[in-house]
Amino acid sequence: MPNTILFLCTGNYYRSRYAEIFFNHLAAKKQLNWFADSRGLEASAGRNVGPISIFALKRLTHQGIPLSEPIRFPMQLEEKDLQEAGLIIAVHRVEHQPMMKKYFPAWAEKIIYWDVADLDITDSENALSAIEQKIHEIVEKVRSNP
Repeated sequence: MPNTILFLCTGNYYRSRYAEIFFNHLAAKKQLNWFADSRGLEASAGRNVGPISIFALKRLTHQGIPLSEPIRFPMQLEEKDLQEAGLIIAVHRVEHQPMMKKYFPAWAEKIIYWDVADLDITDSENALSAIEQKIHEIVEKVRSNP
């Protein structure tokens, strides 16, 4: 599916989930023929508490972006997810490129890496704002090149 964006992070709980939902909201609003999904490189590690980060949930709620019910739980990245995506973005190069090399070495240099760090480095306000800015750039790019 060439019009599919796959967002990756470690747990598929905070940054990639926010990116997925925020992108899909904008794409629907602008009537784009694009869809986003997200996965975690270590989502099965059991670090997540519930289906989605409270930081992502609060920001989405504050912006009036609805969530589908029930909210799905984080999902582990599989090879088929990479094969089916038209564009793959890992949200933090320093964190995710080594994981990609470890788990999916054939894909490690074929994806785009952003520099949006996790909560141990960057607060949620700055991280989610950076994701929004990057997604606005992607939306403009796909609108210009349908």
